Amino acid sequence: QAQLVESGGGFVQAGNSLRLSCIDSQRAFSGSAMGWFRQAPGKEREFVAGISWNGGNTLYADSVKGRFIISRDNAKNTVDVQMNGLKPEDTAVYYCAARAAPWVSADHAQYLYWGQGTQVTVSS
Repeated sequence: QAQLVESGGGFVQAGNSLRLSCIDSQRAFSGSAMGWFRQAPGKEREFVAGISWNGGNTLYADSVKGRFIISRDNAKNTVDVQMNGLKPEDTAVYYCAARAAPWVSADHAQYLYWGQGTQVTVSS
């Protein structure tokens, strides 16, 4: 059974950085686009960043563009997101997700496999 496991969340002050990592423990998604989404309390899940199967294309939400960088290493079956210049409004549970297709999408409905999430809390 395909499984995505996130790590790297934590509590940081505004302006600092965190790096989230997602590992594809079953090595099932090297040919799939991957994405990071987040959900804050009382809000809908929203797209953060996505990357195509080979890393050739990336897509970012406007709210994180210029601050977050998504990357993947298919040899290690990992997808990371480097989050710089964190703001209190970045506080959320962050989820890693995989599509059953190679091209990136910002639509959460296009992602069929999800991790359990990792909490990121940014204090002001």
